[in-house]
Amino acid sequence: MPRTTRLSSSLLRAAAVAGVAALTLTACGSGSGSSSAGSSGSGSGSVKVGLITKTDTNPFFVKMKEGAEKAAKENGAELSTAAGKFDGDNAGQVTALENMVAAGVKGILITPSDSKAIVPAIEKAKAKGVLVIALDTPTDPESAVDALFATDNLKAGELIGEYAKAAMKGKTAKIAALDLAPGVSVGVQRHNGFLKGFGATEKDVACAQDTGGDQSKGQTAMENCLQKEPGINVVYTINEPAALGAYTALKAKGREKDVLIVSVDGGCTGTQAVKDGKIAATSQQYPLKMAAEGVKAVVTYAKDGKKASGYTDTGVTLITDKAQDGVTSKDTAYGLENCWG
Repeated sequence: MPRTTRLSSSLLRAAAVAGVAALTLTACGSGSGSSSAGSSGSGSGSVKVGLITKTDTNPFFVKMKEGAEKAAKENGAELSTAAGKFDGDNAGQVTALENMVAAGVKGILITPSDSKAIVPAIEKAKAKGVLVIALDTPTDPESAVDALFATDNLKAGELIGEYAKAAMKGKTAKIAALDLAPGVSVGVQRHNGFLKGFGATEKDVACAQDTGGDQSKGQTAMENCLQKEPGINVVYTINEPAALGAYTALKAKGREKDVLIVSVDGGCTGTQAVKDGKIAATSQQYPLKMAAEGVKAVVTYAKDGKKASGYTDTGVTLITDKAQDGVTSKDTAYGLENCWG
């Protein structure tokens, strides 16, 4: 990921006054973070909107940025973007948020890397009249932001849990949970949703490992779990990169055909993996819609003072080519038509 030069708040203010269309915002701090930035819209007289994602490399956030850019152009807004260097880079997101407030944005859309730690910075932004909307990942508490546009992550987890339960057809399950990271609400919700849908509890999880949503870490986590419990036959993963890492580890042991892998995201690579039989099912979400709705909400706020509020569900669909009785799903043809990345 390219590193950009840090700009001070005073310079950003000067750039905003001068009507500079593109901002270079550095999401760095505590020795971590870098960001990308861009803009669209009609210039200094347009509504300024900020988008801060967890990273700028994950296809999910790339698609989110595309959705925001398109919506900004359609609504005559000026978009500035920033991202952490890695998933979990709270310090980088705080710096980006402060820089955007100094640059005069009317609203900020953010996917929090740390749902709790970001709250003080959000409160400072709101105190200055900036509308703050969380995308994809709720803050903790959720009320820390003005509104949330996101997948119902608990439901996403429930769908793949229900599917896995049905697919096991009464067999005793030995579950591996390849999770995200501590302190991230989206990971907790998906994990808990899976257990709820499967009708299981934490006691039924034979092995749980954090992956950060990373493919190589997913592979390592699966290898660790197979060492701990060789009889694992159901694998829940936080996302499809982690699922593909798990598949690689299972294939190396000759277990890829007798272990059920389920996941969440619905990216094009992950959906293709479902079609190829590497992943049994995934819950597809829609990042472009989250970002587009967020930009529209900021523009509305700028024009008439009406604030978006509460939670807006942007939808989730179970994708599989091996449908199970009693579990609503769509096939990979639908999934590939609506995937991202």
